[in-house]
Parts: sequence; C-alpha cells; structure tokens
Amino acid sequence: MTEDTIKQYQVQVERALDQRLPAVDLHPGDLHQAMRYAVLGGGKRIRPILVYSAGAVVGAPLAALDDPACAVEFIHAYSLIHDDLPAMDNDDLRHGKPTCHKAFGEALAILAGDALQALAFQLLSQDTAVALKPALRLRMLEVLARAAGSRGMVGGQAIDLAAVGQELSLAELENMHIHKTGALIRASVLLGALSQSRVDPVLLERLDHYAKCIGLAFQIRDDILDVIGDAATLGKMTGSDQALDKPTYPGLLGLDGAREHARLLCQDALTSLEPLGSEAETLRWIANYIVERAY
Repeated sequence: MTEDTIKQYQVQVERALDQRLPAVDLHPGDLHQAMRYAVLGGGKRIRPILVYSAGAVVGAPLAALDDPACAVEFIHAYSLIHDDLPAMDNDDLRHGKPTCHKAFGEALAILAGDALQALAFQLLSQDTAVALKPALRLRMLEVLARAAGSRGMVGGQAIDLAAVGQELSLAELENMHIHKTGALIRASVLLGALSQSRVDPVLLERLDHYAKCIGLAFQIRDDILDVIGDAATLGKMTGSDQALDKPTYPGLLGLDGAREHARLLCQDALTSLEPLGSEAETLRWIANYIVERAY
C-alpha cells in the first residue's frame, strides 16, 4: 500500500509541475524550454513526496499540497542546474541526459535556474488551494527562503566549494550537509506540516528531527553511490567526488562506516515517528528507502 501511495504522489507532482511550468510557446520560449527540460522527465521527486507525506500526517488535502510540493522541486531543480555548471561541479550528465548547460548553453541555463527559483516563491505566495492565515503563509515563505539561502542550501554549497582538498571532521562534514542537502529536505517536511492552519508544536518538532536525520542519511547514501554506483543506473557520472578531491562520508568513515552511520540516522528518524500512527507510514518508508536506494 505504501508503494502505491508513493506512486500516487509521483503522478500527482508530475502533473502539477507540468501545469505550473510556463509553456514553451510562451515568450521567451527558449528559456521556458530550458526550465521544463531541467524539471520534467527525471528525478526521484523525494522532496515533493515528503511534502505530501508530511501533509498526510496533519490531514492536509492532497490538492492543497501541490504548490508547496512544486515549490521545493523548483528550488531543487534550480540548484542542480547551477551545481552542474563548469564553475561548480562541471557535470555533463543529469538524470541520464545532458545537463541543462550542455543542452542550452551556460547563459540560458543560469537564467533557467534563476527563473525556477523565482517561480517557487511565486507559487507559495499566491497559492489559493488552501485558506491559510497570512502569518502562516509568511512562515512557509520564510521556511523555504531560509532553506534555499546562505543559511541553507546555497551556504552549504559555498562550504562545499571551500572544502575541496581539505580534511574535515565528522562534525564539520555534517554541518556542511545539514545546509547543502538537509535544509531543503527539512523544508519539504515542514511545508507539508504547515499546510494546515493548526499544527501541534511537538509534532512539528518531531517531524523536523526526522527530516534532519534523513537529510544527512540521504547525503551519505549519495556519497556511497558515487563510489559504488554506475552512471547507467544513477543517470549521472560517478567518481566525481574523488576526482574533485571533495570530503565525503566514505572518505572519512570508509564504506562500511558510512553505511552504519546512515543506518543509525535512519533509526533515529524512525524513533522520532514512533508516537505517530499509520498516517506516518509513508515517512517511515521513505527513511528506509533513502539508506537502501541504488540510485
């Protein structure tokens, strides 16, 4: 049943993303084509699925979660466009196809990322699917802005760039990824939970701790797959972390140590969900999937 729910969420968000992206026949068409290329037709949609799953815990209607789900995916897609650029990770492959800058050129790729970021906040600010108090809507905007900015994802990327060739401690590595990868995952869960006017602060704290744990576990698994995975399965080049001399969990802990650390984080995440009922089953499934996934 849980996997059926995941598939339902994936279908839901694919339809919602397609509806909210500008059409290619709308001027400027090249820009809109690049935006759609970067977002549609690939990706696991973990972040939107987390929005829907956390929303289910608080009883939010599925349709009320479409805009927050699309907003986090637009932020994620914009970050990937920029991360893939020659000035950053210099990747040629994403989701099994050429990266956005390879397909459209660097300038248009940068603009596509910029436009996706703006569209994310436009969606949250004008969402009419659910009647939220202005203060709660502002809180959702703040959650996403903080997660995307210098205190979150962008700040984590800056730390990552500065860490090339450096030896980091476990605490320093986790701090980097709490920002770079974890911040948007935490925002996804919080946006889902905030999609109802009344949210129990204790429940919100439990969901946030869950998200913090799976965000780190997600990055650890990514680091592991960069070592043991293959490009055909992952849809992107492997071995790039080592080639760029980046600090990673396997590099610090070894492969077995990294796997164990991810397992412990998963268990911590599941423990935070123990008081919750069957409504949190999808969140439990995601935690286990993250540490076991092959791509």
